Amino acid sequence: MAPLRDLLIVTPHSSGQLPADVLWGMLGEAMFDTPAREALLRRVFLDGDPYTELLYHVPGARHVQAPWSRFAADLNRERGDRADNGVLKLTGFDRDTLYPPGFMLGEEAREDRLRRLWDPFDALLSTEAPRSRLMIVGHAMAPHGPALGHDTGKPRPAVCLMPGTAQAPTFPVALWPALQQAAEQAFAPAIAHSPDPRVTVGEPWSTDTLSRVHGARAGIPAFGIEFNTALYLQGGQPQDEQLRALNRGFIAFAGAALALLA
Repeated sequence: MAPLRDLLIVTPHSSGQLPADVLWGMLGEAMFDTPAREALLRRVFLDGDPYTELLYHVPGARHVQAPWSRFAADLNRERGDRADNGVLKLTGFDRDTLYPPGFMLGEEAREDRLRRLWDPFDALLSTEAPRSRLMIVGHAMAPHGPALGHDTGKPRPAVCLMPGTAQAPTFPVALWPALQQAAEQAFAPAIAHSPDPRVTVGEPWSTDTLSRVHGARAGIPAFGIEFNTALYLQGGQPQDEQLRALNRGFIAFAGAALALLA
């Protein structure tokens, strides 16, 4: 069996931090007002992938975690992605603006932010991925599709695996059934009471951008995984035993996924 050091785990949306210049752009002088600042940081944290650095922690594996919120720069998007849900977002997933009326992100400011926030993370993965046998990118998804998304209002399963498409896989297609079976077995105790206790492949997403880009660049298998936040959050608060249960399941699943490549 391959050692866990061969496994790279990436959490590109785990942070709720905003650089001061981005915070200033969103709040202006109000960034010095503690209640306003903390409310915004709480909002962007929960609108990201909260606690995924804990959920996807595997002792002995290698980890790369985002230093900044996805609302400073979305590290799981292509550098040139200018869609509403692209690399530099102006709204949260509820489509409520993050910036004051009239705010515009000019080309120079856009390039400056990407150079400072997106480029270093891309360079780090370009260094780490080639040293790996498998890369797993860990995410969390809202219980229902949000306003800023392709499945607005649709209920989501407990767990989604994103190994690419049959035409453009990021993980070998022949191993998809075994990968899904390993996930179902590993997560069964943690998702048994979910409203939709399925482990899906490709629903609601088929492809994780970092898996596609850096897996191909490094020449290694990669896939993304999503946990439904309803599994471990209640009213925005983490449920410790569920965090532990999901993490135990992921440790078992990650080892099984790595073993499939032996």
